[in-house]
Amino acid sequence: MLRASQVYCRSPLVAKATPALFNQLRTNATAVSDSPSSSKSSKSKLSKLRERLASEDAQAGLDEFVNPGYTGKLTPQEALELRETVVESGKKVKTTKLKQPRLPDWLKTDIPAGQNFSKIKKDLRGLKLHTVCEEARCPNISDCWGGGEHQTATATIMLMGDECTRGCRFCSVKTNRKPQALDPHEPEHTSEAISRWGLDYVVLTSVDRDDLTDGGSSHFAETIRKIKQKAPHILVECLTGDFGGSLDCVETVAKSGLDVYAHNIETVEALTPYVRDRRAGFRQSLSVLKRAKEVQPDLLTKSSIMLGCGETDEEVLHALEELRKADVDVVTLGQYMRPTKRHMKVHEYVTPEKFKHWETKGNELGFKYVASGPLVRSSYKAGEFYISNMLKNKKASVGQVAAVESQSSSTKAL
Repeated sequence: MLRASQVYCRSPLVAKATPALFNQLRTNATAVSDSPSSSKSSKSKLSKLRERLASEDAQAGLDEFVNPGYTGKLTPQEALELRETVVESGKKVKTTKLKQPRLPDWLKTDIPAGQNFSKIKKDLRGLKLHTVCEEARCPNISDCWGGGEHQTATATIMLMGDECTRGCRFCSVKTNRKPQALDPHEPEHTSEAISRWGLDYVVLTSVDRDDLTDGGSSHFAETIRKIKQKAPHILVECLTGDFGGSLDCVETVAKSGLDVYAHNIETVEALTPYVRDRRAGFRQSLSVLKRAKEVQPDLLTKSSIMLGCGETDEEVLHALEELRKADVDVVTLGQYMRPTKRHMKVHEYVTPEKFKHWETKGNELGFKYVASGPLVRSSYKAGEFYISNMLKNKKASVGQVAAVESQSSSTKAL
């Protein structure tokens, strides 16, 4: 039996044709005419289609296609909202809006801009560094990078790349089971960038690296030591992961010379399995914070909670009480913001008055500092300014006590 290609090649024309002629024949056979008449014909068809779509019948048909079972005409505001069809007894009865609240005015921020913003971004790209400010789409990036009310630029450096081995439902950082290998020059580049900006307070964070035996704790520690070598006056806060629950890794970072050890519980205990990656746990996070304080009692420990995920007041109060039991010094509470449509929806936008309530409650529980507000984030500029002053005053008082003790010892010797 002959193949189709063999039958086709029996044609005298094709058999004698050269490859160039064959290509030319196929090109001529499939080419679109560029004549004026065909162009005018296309335009007229497009015009007719536009007229049909503009008619009321077509618009009604389009509305029915987009929102089956909805007989009313959509307003511009409704058209921008997702809708769901309610089905009862196998029949479409009505459509209702999905419970996805609109963004309130108190959460709207300016587009990032400014000379200092551009300078920091250029330095970051030049040294191949990443920031959680960009990766997590932080709403405060313009204020922090631009200087803000305290006129001090702040950027939270994200170590160990921009790919995380975990996939929390609230986080927009890219996920990869096997991220790229660590950059051995990153600790040096990070310390160089920070020395250029002339900061008083810096925050280091990282993606989770469950692919590494020590979770990247030694990389963290090396970066901190290099910063302290180049600029001893800089106060360093580290926002770490849980290192898979390894308390030895927590100890490595806690003893590296940092000033503030931060680790976020993110949400209340009841919602943790639905909000965070399955490898993270509420109790595991508490053990990280507790261990850091045990091995380095002078450290300030810090954690953060997102509100608006569906938590109750009782659950928030329980989370705050558990943090105090772990001897956490500082807590921040902010509004969860949905980074993309692929992430967990916002359950509600918590009012500024409610955030004020939790600030008062946190102070009553005995936290040394509470930052609570819709735009507050774990690495929060105003909080860092306050903590910076608190640490400086603490060091000054320790220095005064040491001076008094030294003077007392000298007097006794005489």
